[in-house]
Amino acid sequence: MNHAAVSRRDLLGAGLAASGVLRAASRPPGGLKVGLYSITYLGVWYRGVPLTLEQLLDRAKEHGYQGVEIDGKRPHGNPLDMPKKRCQELRKKAQQKGLEIFAVSANNDFSSPIPEHRECQLVHMRELIRMTADLGAKPLRVFLAWPGVTKHPQLARYDIARRIWRESHQDFTEDETWAWCRQGLMESARWAGEHGVTLALQNHVPVIRDHHDVLRMVREVASPHLKVCLDAPIMPKKDPAYVRQAALDVGPLQVLSHFGGDYEEAEPDGSVKGPDFYLPFVKAMLEIGYRGYLSYELCHPLPVRNGQTVGIEYADTSARLAARFMRDVIAQAEKEARPAG
Repeated sequence: MNHAAVSRRDLLGAGLAASGVLRAASRPPGGLKVGLYSITYLGVWYRGVPLTLEQLLDRAKEHGYQGVEIDGKRPHGNPLDMPKKRCQELRKKAQQKGLEIFAVSANNDFSSPIPEHRECQLVHMRELIRMTADLGAKPLRVFLAWPGVTKHPQLARYDIARRIWRESHQDFTEDETWAWCRQGLMESARWAGEHGVTLALQNHVPVIRDHHDVLRMVREVASPHLKVCLDAPIMPKKDPAYVRQAALDVGPLQVLSHFGGDYEEAEPDGSVKGPDFYLPFVKAMLEIGYRGYLSYELCHPLPVRNGQTVGIEYADTSARLAARFMRDVIAQAEKEARPAG
């Protein structure tokens, strides 16, 4: 399967996206929002207990975020624990704090060669779509494939789940895996349309290698209810030209984005240090007319100090500094986007 091949149809789609970019670029800059993805406080990567969703809202408000994205698994957003009444109550509590529940994130895997596994994933996705609508959110972040995480013995690890995923796929072709994922998204997109939800396909491995694969899948599913979640940190290249072109390629399909990493205060001015590639990415988001959320996530193994993984205070510091960092980046991008004079 040659994901890199560019067809006449690809070029036509890029041309249509570019026309949308030109229209969007004429709008005044501004309007990008900074959100907090609940995976940061799920109690997976740091040592300690997770926050409740109510506590998450408090923490988001305290750190200056404008909204929250809820991870679709326990103890936060598993649909088994989120009947309509609970969703409506949480939505009301967020509104009372001046916050928006702007997205839900699925941890789905449509790639399994085992039909029973794929069918279980479809049921879970259908319930996540219902939950997203009940929360009043629009985008539901989705994967093609997600190996998962394990907690062994106390903290999360990626390596065990990834090893299992690789083993289960070794006897099957990329084309077979791609077709299973496409079928899962096609069924999910129909349910999303019935509930007024938009699926946002993230440029996340495995199966997907880059944003070209994302756009290929969006074209093949051919549903207005499937769009794109383009994230800069997981791009294979992060030089400004590549980042900008990826944004231009996605264009008006962009409905959600995440940022991550570890941050520290610079001395003596108190500014926050972060990766350099975010400024060109945010400038490109403004250029294509994206005015949605940039959602902070802390979802990687954290430092070990004195033989112990850091606690929730590390997540607190990271979330607080990340919000400051991204607000500054947005302000700088907006300033550079304004016409001189």
